[in-house]
Amino acid sequence: MDVGRLLRTVRYLKPVQVYGRLGARLPKPGPKLGAPPQTRALERPCAAWAPREPSLVGPTRARFIGEAADFAGAASWNDPARPRLWLYNLHYFDDLTADGGAESQAWRRGMVARWIAENPPGAGAGWEPYPTALRIVNWIKWALAGQATAPDWLHSLAIQTRWLADRLEWRLLGNHLMADIKALIFAGLYFDGPEADAWLARGLALHRAQLAEQVLSDGGHFERSPMYHAIMLEDLLDLINFGEASGAVDAGTLAHWGVVADRMGAWLKVMTHPDGEVGLFNDAASGIAATPAALEAYTGRLGRAPVAAAALSIIRLDPSGYVRLTHGDGVALIDVAPIGPDYLPGHAHADTLSFELSLGGERLVVNGGTSTYAEGAQRQLERATVSHSTVEVDDGDSSEVWAGFRVGRRARVRDLLVREDGAAVQVSAAHDGYAWRPGRPLHRRAWRMTNSRLTVTDLIQGRCDKAVARFHLGPGVVARADADQLSGDLTTLAGRTVRWTSSAPARVEPSEWRPRFGERLEIMQLTIPLAAAPLVTEFTW
Repeated sequence: MDVGRLLRTVRYLKPVQVYGRLGARLPKPGPKLGAPPQTRALERPCAAWAPREPSLVGPTRARFIGEAADFAGAASWNDPARPRLWLYNLHYFDDLTADGGAESQAWRRGMVARWIAENPPGAGAGWEPYPTALRIVNWIKWALAGQATAPDWLHSLAIQTRWLADRLEWRLLGNHLMADIKALIFAGLYFDGPEADAWLARGLALHRAQLAEQVLSDGGHFERSPMYHAIMLEDLLDLINFGEASGAVDAGTLAHWGVVADRMGAWLKVMTHPDGEVGLFNDAASGIAATPAALEAYTGRLGRAPVAAAALSIIRLDPSGYVRLTHGDGVALIDVAPIGPDYLPGHAHADTLSFELSLGGERLVVNGGTSTYAEGAQRQLERATVSHSTVEVDDGDSSEVWAGFRVGRRARVRDLLVREDGAAVQVSAAHDGYAWRPGRPLHRRAWRMTNSRLTVTDLIQGRCDKAVARFHLGPGVVARADADQLSGDLTTLAGRTVRWTSSAPARVEPSEWRPRFGERLEIMQLTIPLAAAPLVTEFTW
Protein backbone atom coordinates (compact mmCIF):
# COMPACT_ATOMS: atom_id res chain seq x y z
CA MET A 1 0.00 0.00 0.00
CA ASP A 2 1.24 3.50 -0.88
CA VAL A 3 0.69 5.16 2.51
CA GLY A 4 1.70 8.60 1.26
CA ARG A 5 -0.82 8.50 -1.57
CA LEU A 6 -3.52 7.31 0.80
CA LEU A 7 -2.82 10.18 3.20
CA ARG A 8 -2.84 12.68 0.33
CA THR A 9 -6.29 11.34 -0.55
CA VAL A 10 -8.04 11.07 2.81
CA ARG A 11 -6.78 14.37 4.24
CA TYR A 12 -9.52 16.20 2.34
CA LEU A 13 -12.46 14.10 3.55
CA LYS A 14 -15.24 15.67 5.59
CA PRO A 15 -15.84 14.17 9.02
CA VAL A 16 -19.28 12.98 7.91
CA GLN A 17 -17.62 10.87 5.20
CA VAL A 18 -15.39 9.21 7.77
CA TYR A 19 -18.31 8.63 10.14
CA GLY A 20 -20.39 7.42 7.22
CA ARG A 21 -17.77 4.83 6.25
CA LEU A 22 -17.53 3.62 9.82
CA GLY A 23 -21.30 3.61 10.16
CA ALA A 24 -21.71 1.59 7.00
CA ARG A 25 -19.84 -1.25 8.75
CA LEU A 26 -22.10 -1.20 11.79
CA PRO A 27 -25.27 -3.29 12.01
CA LYS A 28 -28.33 -1.56 10.61
CA PRO A 29 -32.02 -2.23 11.17
CA GLY A 30 -33.25 -5.11 9.07
CA PRO A 31 -36.00 -4.81 6.49
CA LYS A 32 -39.17 -3.25 7.86
CA LEU A 33 -41.96 -5.37 6.41
CA GLY A 34 -45.04 -3.59 7.70
CA ALA A 35 -47.97 -2.76 5.46
CA PRO A 36 -47.44 0.15 3.06
CA PRO A 37 -49.07 3.55 3.60
CA GLN A 38 -52.03 4.53 1.45
CA THR A 39 -51.23 6.33 -1.78
CA ARG A 40 -51.78 10.08 -2.14
CA ALA A 41 -54.34 11.57 -4.51
CA LEU A 42 -52.73 14.06 -6.94
CA GLU A 43 -54.20 17.44 -7.76
CA ARG A 44 -53.38 16.89 -11.44
CA PRO A 45 -51.42 14.45 -13.60
CA CYS A 46 -47.67 14.80 -13.92
CA ALA A 47 -46.21 16.01 -17.20
CA ALA A 48 -44.44 13.38 -19.29
CA TRP A 49 -41.04 12.53 -17.86
CA ALA A 50 -37.81 12.93 -19.83
CA PRO A 51 -37.53 9.66 -21.80
CA ARG A 52 -34.57 7.32 -21.50
CA GLU A 53 -33.15 5.06 -24.16
CA PRO A 54 -34.79 1.60 -24.14
CA SER A 55 -32.63 -1.04 -22.50
CA LEU A 56 -34.88 -4.11 -22.61
CA VAL A 57 -34.45 -6.01 -25.87
CA GLY A 58 -36.59 -8.96 -24.80
CA PRO A 59 -38.55 -10.20 -21.79
CA THR A 60 -35.37 -11.42 -20.09
CA ARG A 61 -32.64 -9.69 -22.09
CA ALA A 62 -31.22 -6.19 -21.66
CA ARG A 63 -28.49 -3.97 -23.04
CA PHE A 64 -26.55 -1.76 -20.66
CA ILE A 65 -23.21 0.08 -21.10
CA GLY A 66 -22.92 -1.35 -24.61
CA GLU A 67 -23.31 -5.00 -23.56
CA ALA A 68 -26.38 -7.16 -24.13
CA ALA A 69 -27.00 -10.15 -21.87
CA ASP A 70 -29.77 -12.37 -20.56
CA PHE A 71 -31.15 -12.19 -17.01
CA ALA A 72 -33.41 -15.22 -17.14
CA GLY A 73 -32.76 -16.83 -13.76
CA ALA A 74 -32.89 -15.58 -10.20
CA ALA A 75 -29.10 -15.70 -9.95
CA SER A 76 -28.75 -13.33 -12.91
CA TRP A 77 -29.56 -10.29 -10.75
CA ASN A 78 -26.17 -10.76 -9.07
CA ASP A 79 -24.26 -12.57 -11.83
CA PRO A 80 -20.52 -12.28 -11.01
CA ALA A 81 -19.73 -12.61 -14.72
CA ARG A 82 -21.39 -9.24 -15.44
CA PRO A 83 -19.65 -5.91 -14.69
CA ARG A 84 -20.87 -4.31 -11.49
CA LEU A 85 -22.17 -1.25 -13.38
CA TRP A 86 -24.16 -3.56 -15.70
CA LEU A 87 -25.83 -5.16 -12.69
CA TYR A 88 -26.58 -1.79 -11.14
CA ASN A 89 -28.28 -0.71 -14.37
CA LEU A 90 -30.36 -3.87 -14.31
CA HIS A 91 -31.63 -2.88 -10.85
CA TYR A 92 -32.25 0.78 -11.77
CA PHE A 93 -35.28 0.03 -14.02
CA ASP A 94 -34.57 3.06 -16.23
CA ASP A 95 -36.41 1.26 -19.04
CA LEU A 96 -39.70 2.04 -17.28
CA THR A 97 -39.44 5.63 -18.58
CA ALA A 98 -38.40 4.66 -22.12
CA ASP A 99 -40.76 4.71 -25.07
CA GLY A 100 -42.33 1.35 -25.91
CA GLY A 101 -45.47 -0.41 -27.01
CA ALA A 102 -47.67 -3.06 -25.44
CA GLU A 103 -45.00 -5.74 -25.79
CA SER A 104 -42.47 -3.63 -23.89
CA GLN A 105 -44.99 -2.92 -21.14
CA ALA A 106 -45.56 -6.65 -20.70
CA TRP A 107 -41.80 -7.19 -20.41
CA ARG A 108 -41.60 -4.43 -17.80
CA ARG A 109 -44.45 -5.82 -15.72
CA GLY A 110 -42.78 -9.21 -15.77
CA MET A 111 -39.44 -7.70 -14.78
CA VAL A 112 -40.95 -5.86 -11.81
CA ALA A 113 -42.74 -9.02 -10.64
CA ARG A 114 -39.54 -11.04 -10.99
CA TRP A 115 -37.50 -8.47 -9.10
CA ILE A 116 -39.87 -8.64 -6.13
CA ALA A 117 -39.88 -12.44 -6.13
CA GLU A 118 -36.16 -12.96 -6.76
CA ASN A 119 -34.59 -10.17 -4.66
CA PRO A 120 -35.57 -10.74 -1.02
CA PRO A 121 -35.34 -7.60 1.15
CA GLY A 122 -31.78 -6.62 1.97
CA ALA A 123 -30.04 -9.22 -0.24
CA GLY A 124 -27.85 -8.53 -3.25
CA ALA A 125 -26.62 -5.62 -5.37
CA GLY A 126 -30.13 -4.31 -5.93
CA TRP A 127 -30.47 -3.39 -2.27
CA GLU A 128 -27.41 -1.15 -2.21
CA PRO A 129 -28.55 2.43 -1.57
CA TYR A 130 -27.93 3.97 -5.00
CA PRO A 131 -29.76 1.37 -7.13
CA THR A 132 -32.50 1.28 -4.50
CA ALA A 133 -32.95 5.05 -4.78
CA LEU A 134 -33.10 5.05 -8.58
CA ARG A 135 -35.48 2.08 -8.64
CA ILE A 136 -37.88 3.73 -6.17
CA VAL A 137 -38.10 6.79 -8.41
CA ASN A 138 -38.50 4.80 -11.62
CA TRP A 139 -41.23 2.57 -10.18
CA ILE A 140 -43.13 5.63 -8.98
CA LYS A 141 -42.72 7.39 -12.33
CA TRP A 142 -44.10 4.27 -14.04
CA ALA A 143 -47.12 4.23 -11.74
CA LEU A 144 -47.74 7.94 -12.22
CA ALA A 145 -47.68 7.40 -15.99
CA GLY A 146 -50.77 5.18 -15.66
CA GLN A 147 -49.54 1.68 -14.85
CA ALA A 148 -51.76 -0.33 -12.54
CA THR A 149 -50.13 -1.05 -9.18
CA ALA A 150 -50.48 -4.44 -7.50
CA PRO A 151 -50.52 -4.78 -3.69
CA ASP A 152 -47.19 -6.63 -3.62
CA TRP A 153 -45.65 -3.88 -5.74
CA LEU A 154 -46.77 -1.17 -3.29
CA HIS A 155 -45.59 -3.26 -0.35
CA SER A 156 -42.15 -3.74 -1.92
CA LEU A 157 -41.88 -0.03 -2.68
CA ALA A 158 -42.54 0.84 0.95
CA ILE A 159 -40.01 -1.75 2.18
CA GLN A 160 -37.40 -0.33 -0.21
CA THR A 161 -38.00 3.23 1.00
CA ARG A 162 -37.69 2.24 4.66
CA TRP A 163 -34.50 0.35 3.87
CA LEU A 164 -33.01 3.34 2.02
CA ALA A 165 -34.01 5.80 4.76
CA ASP A 166 -31.69 3.93 7.17
CA ARG A 167 -28.80 3.90 4.66
CA LEU A 168 -28.38 7.35 3.14
CA GLU A 169 -24.95 7.60 1.51
CA TRP A 170 -23.22 10.10 3.75
CA ARG A 171 -19.91 8.39 3.09
CA LEU A 172 -20.20 9.29 -0.61
CA LEU A 173 -22.20 12.55 -0.58
CA GLY A 174 -22.58 14.31 -3.94
CA ASN A 175 -24.84 12.90 -6.61
CA HIS A 176 -25.33 9.65 -4.66
CA LEU A 177 -26.74 11.42 -1.62
CA MET A 178 -28.94 13.60 -3.84
CA ALA A 179 -30.37 10.46 -5.50
CA ASP A 180 -31.18 9.04 -2.06
CA ILE A 181 -32.87 12.28 -1.01
CA LYS A 182 -34.88 12.49 -4.23
CA ALA A 183 -36.18 8.96 -3.60
CA LEU A 184 -37.32 9.95 -0.10
CA ILE A 185 -39.19 12.94 -1.52
CA PHE A 186 -40.77 10.86 -4.29
CA ALA A 187 -41.94 8.20 -1.83
CA GLY A 188 -43.22 10.90 0.51
CA LEU A 189 -45.24 12.45 -2.32
CA TYR A 190 -46.50 9.12 -3.66
CA PHE A 191 -47.68 7.71 -0.35
CA ASP A 192 -49.88 9.46 2.22
CA GLY A 193 -50.08 9.44 6.01
CA PRO A 194 -47.64 9.97 8.90
CA GLU A 195 -44.88 7.67 7.62
CA ALA A 196 -44.93 9.26 4.15
CA ASP A 197 -45.05 12.74 5.67
CA ALA A 198 -41.91 11.93 7.66
CA TRP A 199 -40.10 10.78 4.49
CA LEU A 200 -41.18 13.94 2.71
CA ALA A 201 -40.21 16.32 5.50
CA ARG A 202 -36.81 14.72 5.94
CA GLY A 203 -36.19 14.65 2.20
CA LEU A 204 -37.13 18.29 1.68
CA ALA A 205 -34.93 19.48 4.55
CA LEU A 206 -31.92 17.50 3.32
CA HIS A 207 -32.52 18.54 -0.28
CA ARG A 208 -32.60 22.23 0.65
CA ALA A 209 -29.18 22.00 2.28
CA GLN A 210 -27.61 19.80 -0.41
CA LEU A 211 -28.95 21.89 -3.29
CA ALA A 212 -27.32 24.98 -1.80
CA GLU A 213 -24.01 23.11 -1.50
CA GLN A 214 -24.00 21.13 -4.72
CA VAL A 215 -25.25 23.68 -7.27
CA LEU A 216 -22.79 26.53 -7.71
CA SER A 217 -23.81 30.13 -8.30
CA ASP A 218 -23.27 29.79 -12.07
CA GLY A 219 -25.66 26.82 -12.12
CA GLY A 220 -23.03 24.09 -12.45
CA HIS A 221 -23.07 20.92 -10.37
CA PHE A 222 -20.04 20.96 -8.11
CA GLU A 223 -18.60 17.65 -9.30
CA ARG A 224 -17.77 19.37 -12.64
CA SER A 225 -19.05 16.55 -14.83
CA PRO A 226 -21.43 17.69 -17.60
CA MET A 227 -23.02 14.22 -17.55
CA TYR A 228 -23.78 14.27 -13.82
CA HIS A 229 -24.90 17.87 -14.15
CA ALA A 230 -27.53 16.75 -16.68
CA ILE A 231 -28.63 13.97 -14.32
CA MET A 232 -28.96 16.46 -11.46
CA LEU A 233 -30.95 18.84 -13.66
CA GLU A 234 -33.36 16.07 -14.64
CA ASP A 235 -33.75 15.16 -10.97
CA LEU A 236 -34.69 18.76 -10.15
CA LEU A 237 -37.17 18.93 -13.02
CA ASP A 238 -38.69 15.66 -11.78
CA LEU A 239 -39.16 17.16 -8.33
CA ILE A 240 -40.81 20.25 -9.80
CA ASN A 241 -43.07 18.04 -11.92
CA PHE A 242 -44.20 15.73 -9.11
CA GLY A 243 -44.22 18.47 -6.49
CA GLU A 244 -46.58 20.66 -8.52
CA ALA A 245 -48.85 17.75 -9.43
CA SER A 246 -49.09 16.51 -5.85
CA GLY A 247 -50.02 19.81 -4.25
CA ALA A 248 -47.92 18.73 -1.25
CA VAL A 249 -44.88 20.98 -1.79
CA ASP A 250 -45.11 24.62 -0.75
CA ALA A 251 -45.00 27.39 -3.34
CA GLY A 252 -41.78 28.86 -1.99
CA THR A 253 -39.89 25.59 -2.43
CA LEU A 254 -41.28 25.10 -5.93
CA ALA A 255 -40.30 28.65 -6.92
CA HIS A 256 -36.76 28.13 -5.59
CA TRP A 257 -36.43 24.85 -7.48
CA GLY A 258 -37.51 26.66 -10.65
CA VAL A 259 -34.86 29.37 -10.23
CA VAL A 260 -32.11 26.79 -9.67
CA ALA A 261 -33.34 24.67 -12.62
CA ASP A 262 -33.14 27.71 -14.89
CA ARG A 263 -29.53 28.34 -13.83
CA MET A 264 -28.66 24.69 -14.36
CA GLY A 265 -30.28 24.72 -17.81
CA ALA A 266 -28.25 27.77 -18.80
CA TRP A 267 -25.03 26.07 -17.61
CA LEU A 268 -25.80 22.93 -19.60
CA LYS A 269 -26.39 24.96 -22.76
CA VAL A 270 -22.96 26.56 -22.39
CA MET A 271 -21.30 23.14 -22.02
CA THR A 272 -23.09 21.59 -25.02
CA HIS A 273 -21.37 21.29 -28.39
CA PRO A 274 -23.15 22.22 -31.62
CA ASP A 275 -23.76 18.48 -32.20
CA GLY A 276 -26.17 18.55 -29.24
CA GLU A 277 -24.05 16.51 -26.81
CA VAL A 278 -22.05 17.71 -23.82
CA GLY A 279 -18.31 18.17 -23.57
CA LEU A 280 -16.43 15.18 -22.17
CA PHE A 281 -14.77 16.63 -19.10
CA ASN A 282 -14.15 14.41 -16.07
CA ASP A 283 -16.46 11.37 -15.99
CA ALA A 284 -18.82 12.08 -18.86
CA ALA A 285 -20.38 10.08 -21.68
CA SER A 286 -23.47 10.16 -23.85
CA GLY A 287 -26.38 7.78 -23.33
CA ILE A 288 -26.45 7.94 -19.51
CA ALA A 289 -28.18 11.25 -18.83
CA ALA A 290 -31.04 12.62 -20.88
CA THR A 291 -29.77 14.71 -23.79
CA PRO A 292 -29.72 18.51 -23.47
CA ALA A 293 -32.48 18.68 -26.08
CA ALA A 294 -34.65 16.22 -24.13
CA LEU A 295 -34.15 18.24 -20.95
CA GLU A 296 -35.06 21.45 -22.74
CA ALA A 297 -38.22 19.82 -24.08
CA TYR A 298 -39.02 18.55 -20.56
CA THR A 299 -38.58 22.07 -19.21
CA GLY A 300 -41.11 23.28 -21.77
CA ARG A 301 -43.64 20.62 -20.74
CA LEU A 302 -43.44 21.99 -17.21
CA GLY A 303 -44.51 25.38 -18.53
CA ARG A 304 -41.10 26.94 -18.13
CA ALA A 305 -39.49 28.95 -20.91
CA PRO A 306 -36.31 27.30 -22.23
CA VAL A 307 -33.16 29.26 -21.52
CA ALA A 308 -32.07 31.22 -24.60
CA ALA A 309 -28.52 30.66 -25.81
CA ALA A 310 -26.31 33.60 -24.90
CA ALA A 311 -25.03 35.31 -28.05
CA LEU A 312 -21.60 36.01 -26.59
CA SER A 313 -18.14 35.26 -27.93
CA ILE A 314 -16.91 34.53 -24.38
CA ILE A 315 -19.01 32.86 -21.67
CA ARG A 316 -17.32 32.37 -18.33
CA LEU A 317 -18.56 29.86 -15.79
CA ASP A 318 -16.23 31.13 -13.09
CA PRO A 319 -17.44 29.17 -10.05
CA SER A 320 -17.35 25.95 -12.07
CA GLY A 321 -14.15 26.79 -13.95
CA TYR A 322 -15.12 26.42 -17.60
CA VAL A 323 -14.98 28.91 -20.47
CA ARG A 324 -16.79 28.77 -23.81
CA LEU A 325 -15.30 30.60 -26.79
CA THR A 326 -17.41 31.11 -29.92
CA HIS A 327 -16.18 32.69 -33.13
CA GLY A 328 -17.86 32.05 -36.46
CA ASP A 329 -18.82 28.37 -36.48
CA GLY A 330 -16.00 27.47 -34.11
CA VAL A 331 -16.77 26.58 -30.48
CA ALA A 332 -14.10 25.81 -27.89
CA LEU A 333 -14.88 24.49 -24.40
CA ILE A 334 -11.96 25.07 -22.04
CA ASP A 335 -11.24 23.48 -18.65
CA VAL A 336 -9.71 25.89 -16.15
CA ALA A 337 -11.57 24.23 -13.28
CA PRO A 338 -10.68 22.57 -10.03
CA ILE A 339 -11.05 18.83 -10.48
CA GLY A 340 -14.09 18.93 -8.21
CA PRO A 341 -14.81 19.48 -4.53
CA ASP A 342 -11.69 18.58 -2.59
CA TYR A 343 -13.65 16.14 -0.43
CA LEU A 344 -15.41 14.55 -3.42
CA PRO A 345 -13.15 14.12 -6.48
CA GLY A 346 -14.30 10.59 -7.38
CA HIS A 347 -15.46 11.52 -10.90
CA ALA A 348 -12.41 13.68 -11.65
CA HIS A 349 -9.94 13.12 -14.46
CA ALA A 350 -6.42 14.52 -14.70
CA ASP A 351 -7.63 16.86 -17.45
CA THR A 352 -6.67 20.34 -16.21
CA LEU A 353 -6.19 22.88 -19.04
CA SER A 354 -7.68 20.49 -21.57
CA PHE A 355 -10.14 21.69 -24.21
CA GLU A 356 -12.50 20.53 -26.93
CA LEU A 357 -13.09 22.22 -30.29
CA SER A 358 -16.08 21.93 -32.63
CA LEU A 359 -16.47 23.34 -36.11
CA GLY A 360 -20.11 23.47 -37.08
CA GLY A 361 -21.63 20.17 -36.00
CA GLU A 362 -18.34 18.26 -36.01
CA ARG A 363 -15.89 17.76 -33.18
CA LEU A 364 -12.32 18.46 -34.21
CA VAL A 365 -10.43 18.21 -30.88
CA VAL A 366 -11.78 16.05 -28.08
CA ASN A 367 -11.06 14.59 -24.68
CA GLY A 368 -10.99 10.82 -24.36
CA GLY A 369 -14.33 10.27 -22.62
CA THR A 370 -15.39 7.46 -20.30
CA SER A 371 -16.26 3.87 -21.18
CA THR A 372 -15.94 2.07 -17.83
CA TYR A 373 -16.04 2.48 -14.07
CA ALA A 374 -14.46 -0.93 -13.45
CA GLU A 375 -11.24 -0.50 -11.50
CA GLY A 376 -8.21 -1.50 -13.55
CA ALA A 377 -5.83 -0.42 -16.29
CA GLN A 378 -8.54 0.85 -18.65
CA ARG A 379 -10.19 3.00 -15.99
CA GLN A 380 -6.78 4.39 -15.00
CA LEU A 381 -5.98 5.20 -18.65
CA GLU A 382 -9.26 6.99 -19.18
CA ARG A 383 -8.71 9.25 -16.16
CA ALA A 384 -5.05 9.90 -17.02
CA THR A 385 -3.67 13.11 -18.52
CA VAL A 386 -2.52 11.17 -21.60
CA SER A 387 -6.18 10.69 -22.61
CA HIS A 388 -6.94 14.42 -22.68
CA SER A 389 -6.09 17.29 -24.99
CA THR A 390 -3.57 18.93 -22.71
CA VAL A 391 0.11 18.57 -21.73
CA GLU A 392 1.63 15.60 -19.90
CA VAL A 393 4.86 16.13 -17.95
CA ASP A 394 7.38 13.37 -17.23
CA ASP A 395 4.88 10.62 -18.14
CA GLY A 396 2.76 11.57 -15.12
CA ASP A 397 -0.72 12.85 -14.40
CA SER A 398 -1.55 16.45 -13.56
CA SER A 399 -3.67 15.17 -10.66
CA GLU A 400 -2.92 11.93 -8.83
CA VAL A 401 -5.87 9.82 -9.99
CA TRP A 402 -5.82 6.23 -8.76
CA ALA A 403 -8.02 3.21 -8.07
CA GLY A 404 -11.45 3.73 -9.59
CA PHE A 405 -12.50 6.96 -7.89
CA ARG A 406 -9.57 8.27 -5.86
CA VAL A 407 -7.37 11.36 -6.17
CA GLY A 408 -4.28 12.23 -4.15
CA ARG A 409 -2.48 15.40 -5.25
CA ARG A 410 -4.76 17.86 -7.08
CA ALA A 411 -3.84 20.38 -9.77
CA ARG A 412 -4.76 23.98 -8.92
CA VAL A 413 -5.39 26.57 -11.63
CA ARG A 414 -3.83 30.00 -11.25
CA ASP A 415 -3.34 33.22 -13.23
CA LEU A 416 -6.59 32.91 -15.18
CA LEU A 417 -7.10 35.70 -17.71
CA VAL A 418 -10.05 35.89 -20.10
CA ARG A 419 -10.42 38.78 -22.50
CA GLU A 420 -11.62 39.95 -25.90
CA ASP A 421 -8.94 41.56 -28.02
CA GLY A 422 -10.22 43.13 -31.21
CA ALA A 423 -11.09 40.30 -33.58
CA ALA A 424 -9.94 37.59 -31.16
CA VAL A 425 -11.04 36.05 -27.87
CA GLN A 426 -8.36 34.81 -25.51
CA VAL A 427 -7.94 32.68 -22.41
CA SER A 428 -4.74 31.97 -20.49
CA ALA A 429 -4.03 30.10 -17.28
CA ALA A 430 -1.50 27.90 -15.49
CA HIS A 431 -1.70 24.93 -13.15
CA ASP A 432 0.61 23.52 -10.49
CA GLY A 433 -0.23 19.84 -10.80
CA TYR A 434 3.41 18.95 -11.51
CA ALA A 435 5.00 21.50 -9.16
CA TRP A 436 5.70 18.85 -6.51
CA ARG A 437 8.26 17.26 -8.87
CA PRO A 438 11.98 18.18 -8.98
CA GLY A 439 12.35 21.41 -10.92
CA ARG A 440 8.80 22.47 -9.91
CA PRO A 441 7.42 22.51 -13.48
CA LEU A 442 4.38 24.72 -14.08
CA HIS A 443 2.22 24.27 -17.18
CA ARG A 444 1.02 27.50 -18.79
CA ARG A 445 -1.44 27.45 -21.68
CA ALA A 446 -3.13 30.16 -23.74
CA TRP A 447 -5.89 29.94 -26.33
CA ARG A 448 -6.53 32.66 -28.93
CA MET A 449 -9.53 32.23 -31.22
CA THR A 450 -10.54 34.23 -34.28
CA ASN A 451 -13.17 33.66 -36.94
CA SER A 452 -10.96 31.13 -38.73
CA ARG A 453 -8.19 30.07 -36.36
CA LEU A 454 -7.45 28.68 -32.91
CA THR A 455 -3.92 29.19 -31.59
CA VAL A 456 -2.81 27.18 -28.55
CA THR A 457 0.43 28.18 -26.83
CA ASP A 458 2.02 25.89 -24.24
CA LEU A 459 4.97 26.58 -21.98
CA ILE A 460 6.57 24.64 -19.14
CA GLN A 461 8.14 26.93 -16.56
CA GLY A 462 10.68 25.19 -14.40
CA ARG A 463 12.61 22.05 -15.17
CA CYS A 464 11.33 18.70 -16.40
CA ASP A 465 12.77 15.81 -18.38
CA LYS A 466 9.89 15.46 -20.82
CA ALA A 467 6.68 17.25 -21.76
CA VAL A 468 4.24 16.31 -24.51
CA ALA A 469 1.18 18.15 -25.81
CA ARG A 470 -1.59 15.95 -27.18
CA PHE A 471 -4.49 16.95 -29.36
CA HIS A 472 -6.95 14.07 -29.63
CA LEU A 473 -8.96 14.40 -32.82
CA GLY A 474 -12.68 13.93 -33.24
CA PRO A 475 -14.35 10.80 -34.63
CA GLY A 476 -13.58 10.29 -38.28
CA VAL A 477 -11.03 13.11 -38.47
CA VAL A 478 -8.08 12.00 -40.61
CA ALA A 479 -4.73 13.64 -39.86
CA ARG A 480 -1.83 14.03 -42.30
CA ALA A 481 1.59 15.53 -41.60
CA ASP A 482 3.77 17.29 -44.16
CA ALA A 483 7.33 16.09 -44.65
CA ASP A 484 8.74 18.60 -42.17
CA GLN A 485 6.21 17.47 -39.52
CA LEU A 486 5.57 21.14 -38.71
CA SER A 487 2.28 21.30 -40.57
CA GLY A 488 -0.39 19.16 -42.14
CA ASP A 489 -4.10 18.73 -42.77
CA LEU A 490 -7.07 17.43 -40.85
CA THR A 491 -10.03 16.18 -42.89
CA THR A 492 -13.39 15.74 -41.18
CA LEU A 493 -16.11 13.22 -42.02
CA ALA A 494 -18.04 15.97 -43.82
CA GLY A 495 -15.00 16.64 -45.99
CA ARG A 496 -13.92 19.86 -44.33
CA THR A 497 -10.17 20.54 -44.36
CA VAL A 498 -8.41 22.17 -41.43
CA ARG A 499 -4.76 23.19 -41.65
CA TRP A 500 -2.58 22.63 -38.59
CA THR A 501 0.86 24.05 -37.91
CA SER A 502 3.23 23.65 -34.99
CA SER A 503 6.46 25.26 -33.85
CA ALA A 504 7.89 21.79 -33.07
CA PRO A 505 7.72 18.54 -35.05
CA ALA A 506 4.48 16.64 -34.49
CA ARG A 507 3.59 12.98 -34.88
CA VAL A 508 0.28 11.57 -36.03
CA GLU A 509 -0.52 8.63 -33.76
CA PRO A 510 -3.51 6.41 -32.95
CA SER A 511 -5.74 7.22 -30.02
CA GLU A 512 -9.09 6.21 -28.59
CA TRP A 513 -12.39 8.03 -28.04
CA ARG A 514 -14.99 6.74 -25.59
CA PRO A 515 -18.22 8.67 -26.18
CA ARG A 516 -20.42 6.12 -24.37
CA PHE A 517 -19.98 3.48 -21.69
CA GLY A 518 -18.88 0.22 -23.30
CA GLU A 519 -17.79 1.98 -26.50
CA ARG A 520 -14.18 2.59 -27.58
CA LEU A 521 -13.54 4.09 -31.01
CA GLU A 522 -10.23 4.40 -32.86
CA ILE A 523 -9.27 8.01 -33.56
CA MET A 524 -6.08 9.92 -34.33
CA GLN A 525 -4.05 12.39 -32.30
CA LEU A 526 -1.27 14.90 -32.78
CA THR A 527 1.51 14.49 -30.22
CA ILE A 528 4.07 17.27 -29.96
CA PRO A 529 7.03 17.35 -27.56
CA LEU A 530 7.73 20.65 -25.80
CA ALA A 531 11.21 22.16 -25.65
CA ALA A 532 12.33 25.14 -23.59
CA ALA A 533 10.65 27.62 -25.93
CA PRO A 534 6.86 28.00 -26.03
CA LEU A 535 5.05 25.51 -28.25
CA VAL A 536 2.61 27.20 -30.63
CA THR A 537 0.01 25.01 -32.33
CA GLU A 538 -2.53 26.48 -34.74
CA PHE A 539 -5.69 25.11 -36.34
CA THR A 540 -6.90 27.14 -39.33
CA TRP A 541 -10.17 26.60 -41.19
